[in-house]
Amino acid sequence: MSDDVLYELDDAVAWVTINRPQARNALNAAVREGLLAAFVRFNRDTSARVLVLTGAGDEAFCSGGDLKEMAQTELRVPPVDYVPQPGRTVQVDKPIVAAVNGVAYGGGFLLTQSCDLCVAADHARFGITEARWGRGAPWAAPLPWLIPPRVAMELLVTAEPIGARRAYEVGLVNHVVAAAELRTRTQELALRIAANAPLSVRAGKAMVRVAAEHTRTRAFREAEALFEPVYLSADALEGPRAFQEKRTPVWQAE
Repeated sequence: MSDDVLYELDDAVAWVTINRPQARNALNAAVREGLLAAFVRFNRDTSARVLVLTGAGDEAFCSGGDLKEMAQTELRVPPVDYVPQPGRTVQVDKPIVAAVNGVAYGGGFLLTQSCDLCVAADHARFGITEARWGRGAPWAAPLPWLIPPRVAMELLVTAEPIGARRAYEVGLVNHVVAAAELRTRTQELALRIAANAPLSVRAGKAMVRVAAEHTRTRAFREAEALFEPVYLSADALEGPRAFQEKRTPVWQAE
């Protein structure tokens, strides 16, 4: 891990922070490498059940690719793994929550899209600004699954950002909170997730993704297969037993 991406464990929640506020947390090579390292570390961190991704400062979550670096390297077609994309270029089975503390443009939008849930400060803004700079956004292909297609179309062809409230209205954001409460409210959400049975949480995350890729009948079959190991786990017995005994479950994740 470098100083450009910070990894901090807060209870069962790993907070990963893009730490280039002087450059609006733009995605230079050091940040991209740091994000990949953070996702890999989270996968291996048995103490962490949820990852929260955010940016340093209160101006930008991530302003996107570092255009100065792109100009210097004369980047043409970026490789698929140019920016680490959880669920596409790097497998992350545990939940990821975006805590959007400012603008999320271009690659920053990509990162919020790749997260499972999104909490936004009330001043946050979201935009796919690539058309403004002659760049592309093939990574936005799943966007019409997340939000209405015509909203996705407008974001892509106008390059005009939308505010946090509009992002909430179209389903891109789960919660909009006061900027001063972003850390606290996101941590509360993450801890609610972390308190649940880990195997059930991971299967639930996987099922939502699978349902987007298959027809209704196939999605049911895939969901049954995902949850069968959950039903057969020790935790499936621990939950009802803890309820009967009026105590907090002790999950074994097995």
